[in-house]
Amino acid sequence: MNQDYIKPDNWSIIEEGFEKERVKSSESLFSLGNGAMGQRANFEEKYTGATFQGSYIGGVYYPDKTKVGWWKNGYPEYFAKVLNAPNWIGINVLVNGETLDLNTCKNVADFRRELNMQEGWYTRSFKATLPNDTLIEVKITRFLSLDHDEAGAIKYQIKAINQDSVLAFHPYLDSGITNEDTNWDDQFWNTTGVTADGSQAFIEAHTMKTNFATCTFMESRLYHNNEVVLEKPLEALSETTAVHQYKKNIKKGDTLTLVKFGGYTVSTNHKPKELISAAKKVLQKVTEIGFESLLELQKKSWAKIWEMSDITIEGDVKAQQGIRFNIFHLNQTYLGKDSRLNIGPKGFTGEKYGGSTYWDTEAYCIPFYMATKNKKVARNLLTYRYNHLEKAIENAKKLGFVNGAALYPMVTMNGEECHNEWEITFEEIHRNGAIAFAIYNYYRFTSDYTYIPEMGLEVLIGIARFWHQRATFSTQKNKYVILGVTGPNEYENNVNNNFYTNYIAKWCINYTLQELQKVKDGYPDDYHRIIGVTKLSEKETEAWAKVAKKMYFPFDEKLGIYLQQDGFLDKELIPVKELNQKERPINQKWSWDRILRSPYIKQADTLQGFYFFEDHFTTEELEKHFDFYEPFTVHESSLSPCVHSIQAAKLNRMDQAYAFYLRTSRLDLDDYNKEVKEGLHITSMAGTWMSIVEGFGGMRILDDKLSFSPRIPKQWKSYSFKVNFRNRILKVKVTENETTFDLEGTDEMSIRVNGKRVVLTAGQKTYSLVN
Repeated sequence: MNQDYIKPDNWSIIEEGFEKERVKSSESLFSLGNGAMGQRANFEEKYTGATFQGSYIGGVYYPDKTKVGWWKNGYPEYFAKVLNAPNWIGINVLVNGETLDLNTCKNVADFRRELNMQEGWYTRSFKATLPNDTLIEVKITRFLSLDHDEAGAIKYQIKAINQDSVLAFHPYLDSGITNEDTNWDDQFWNTTGVTADGSQAFIEAHTMKTNFATCTFMESRLYHNNEVVLEKPLEALSETTAVHQYKKNIKKGDTLTLVKFGGYTVSTNHKPKELISAAKKVLQKVTEIGFESLLELQKKSWAKIWEMSDITIEGDVKAQQGIRFNIFHLNQTYLGKDSRLNIGPKGFTGEKYGGSTYWDTEAYCIPFYMATKNKKVARNLLTYRYNHLEKAIENAKKLGFVNGAALYPMVTMNGEECHNEWEITFEEIHRNGAIAFAIYNYYRFTSDYTYIPEMGLEVLIGIARFWHQRATFSTQKNKYVILGVTGPNEYENNVNNNFYTNYIAKWCINYTLQELQKVKDGYPDDYHRIIGVTKLSEKETEAWAKVAKKMYFPFDEKLGIYLQQDGFLDKELIPVKELNQKERPINQKWSWDRILRSPYIKQADTLQGFYFFEDHFTTEELEKHFDFYEPFTVHESSLSPCVHSIQAAKLNRMDQAYAFYLRTSRLDLDDYNKEVKEGLHITSMAGTWMSIVEGFGGMRILDDKLSFSPRIPKQWKSYSFKVNFRNRILKVKVTENETTFDLEGTDEMSIRVNGKRVVLTAGQKTYSLVN
């Protein structure tokens, strides 16, 4: 049974009623972020119930020493941990001497949370009867500024309902925090300074080992019935906390409000000795703007984001809420401003997966950012990988590869591999292919070729060298094989000749050879520079080509399908539908031994290859492989439903495509995997966007032009989306009866619709197609 407490709404995530067992899940769902920092939706006031405290700063991490029972050569020395950063949102509240704590209140009524995705703010309200029988009404509004991304703001209002009261606000900073996720319970932070200056306070702290220096700061103002209270707060400082104490007698019916600004300045953006002065400048800016005006700026900034990235769905509120939730969190996590940052699978919502970069970015996220932003954002994501090329070469060298072969990490913060499961670290090498595919995909979509001679070709050469060395010549098969791998289906480890891995390896080599020739012909200066740096020879490229030409792919003639890997048909092929539902999900109910011997597929594997390289296969081949593999797929990866939704739509199986879409779009809202309390599935949210644009909209790039094959689920009256294709904005709207295309700007644009060439003229009559 999936959770169903989130109220359906087009633009907001809404929870009504206070249930203690839902607190951790809601802390994830209502998380805030602005691309530079983020935080779970923890209560500002004291809460003694079960909670998962989390505030995070982009790019700040700790190298937690790997914890394994048996060390293997080549093992990563550490598993990166995204760090719970010093807390700036805290505001303890005392009412007639009693601490406000929803866990101990006699009664909590009218509890409501709302995450307004359209405008980028979060609010929480309730009435609470404290143990001393004082009744108060509380409303809190919070947001993290997009315009001033080192700062956030909180407005905390309390109304005395049943009696005159003495209210006290204790806004605080706290660096004495711990991580939910830690290997050895190490101390991650060292606090070096706690200071207060009037209504401002600062905590200086740095991370152990990595030495990221931070200043956590706050400034508060008190208002009585909207009139500012000019009293200076009392200070209470300790080794790890800075507390300001405000106290006020108020009449029954009066309101006392604390406005608190806070945030972080970090040594990645400022000199370590100037963090406090930088924080004071931030505070000066945001306090001069004021809470309400800063909130208005927030609304305008989000309106600008939604103008390009929104997808509208008419006739299905849950589907509409789902896609906007996904788009909202993608934009909260990454806005493309800083090429040093990337998109962690949990973003700023939790600590699982180390908050690090996975192949998810290249395989799932880049298409979203290319189509809804300008090309610079996607280019920054590719620049991130180029900047880590030397580390990728180091990673391969640790595993015995030579001559500049590059193995990009499965999990990374700084380019080093830091995943601590051997079957992932050593075997899930297909991630290398996703990096190369993203380079190809970027040029295909943006037509910006400059990345390849400037940076990308060196990345491709390192990857091609890896595949050449990783392949083994089998005299028995007279083919090159790739042994001992884990494909995208992580429910199979240490297999031979995983189809997807072998296929993308062959493609990577051929693509690199193609781009070498293009750069040689068109960018001779870059070509000679790259050859000089890489020491690449014709003899070496001939050896690559031989591997690609003679790559082995397991194939069953009787079924007419490529096998996921050697021996797949030796398994007991019982489809998922025949499994006892009480044994699902199998990753929580079965032993690993049983999973490995089963035919069950965690996520698209062979079909991932058919997704990336759809134009290499016929629709009939896709159908045959989809019909064989999908019945064995348990979709216990967040990355699985979107690929299957896109392919089901391609096959015009709209009921199935819609079911997969709903699962990917509401994966967290409905908690399909029973783990939302650990954080959200940020990278798979880009797959939700693809499910609509590439799935239902049928968007492809064919013969260097946008192509559409629009379809619509029967549950919807219409849907619409925009794409930025080579600096031309195209709006597509699909209804039950027709599809319309509107082009912004001044240039013409040629597209294909259901195989037919259509020329669009900007600002003129909409092109309509009868469905």
